[in-house]
Amino acid sequence: MESGQTLLIIDDNAQTIHLLTSLMEGQAAVHFAKGGLEGIQLAKTLRPDVVLLDLDMPARSVPPGMSGLDICKQLKGDLLTRDCAVLMVTGHNSDATELAAMRAGAVDVLARPLHGPMVQMRVQTQLTLQRQAAALHKLGHLDGLTALFNRRYFDTQWDVECRRHRRQNQPLGLALVDVDHFKPFNDTYDHLQGDDALNRVGQSLQSTARRPGEVVARFDGDEFAIIIPYASAENLVSLGDRICDSVEGMALPHASSDTAPVVTVSVGLVSGVPADDDSGQRMLDLAVQALQRSKSQGRNRAVASMSDR
Repeated sequence: MESGQTLLIIDDNAQTIHLLTSLMEGQAAVHFAKGGLEGIQLAKTLRPDVVLLDLDMPARSVPPGMSGLDICKQLKGDLLTRDCAVLMVTGHNSDATELAAMRAGAVDVLARPLHGPMVQMRVQTQLTLQRQAAALHKLGHLDGLTALFNRRYFDTQWDVECRRHRRQNQPLGLALVDVDHFKPFNDTYDHLQGDDALNRVGQSLQSTARRPGEVVARFDGDEFAIIIPYASAENLVSLGDRICDSVEGMALPHASSDTAPVVTVSVGLVSGVPADDDSGQRMLDLAVQALQRSKSQGRNRAVASMSDR
């Protein structure tokens, strides 16, 4: 099975779910929902690569009257699920039905009775296309120096995570990391060694942020940012301390530092449940303030703030 790829089946028929699950075994991690509302919520959580959706979802589905076309339109209209490939399954095989599915945002239509090898081939094609699109997307969002994600990717992902954590009423964390006395480092050594230092700090952050979903990005110049999903206060403090210890532990000489004889970092952290569309910017501002306090308190330390929602 291709690592990390996910497939979601939305169908109210248990036999169809069983058949499609058996056909997809080994191609992706398979999940299923038996109703429209359940399927939409699960898709927002899983963000699957491929959705197999019953176009003929009956009026008794939840909520009543939500058809497969309605579900598809909602999936393609939501920021969290718009990139998934939707294949619609229908017993009404006609040009009009296929056209309606495509207009709703589907990439393909599978006609009943389902032909196993054909289903497998079409799903595998979409999984392959999703992998290729993800690879191209990633290349466009990487920092050229550190190979971490760049600021553009951070901005997009931060917005996505704020929306997801607001919907789930779960705390989201953010760490801003600044290399201490980086300008004197460049002046004392040279820009090539400065670039090497940034690269090594980035690698240290990448190895320190190990929890699932944590995103490390080069934020601006000698600043980095880490998105921390489901961030409890304990997780936040622990991560901040590990970041400082890891960078200092590299023992990269810094003769011009007033803080330590080696390269160190200051860290500002914030955690909270995003409450509205403005929460992301407020949390970012709080992280900047925490970073400033870290510097004013002597640098080479982590300072945390809690969002007021």
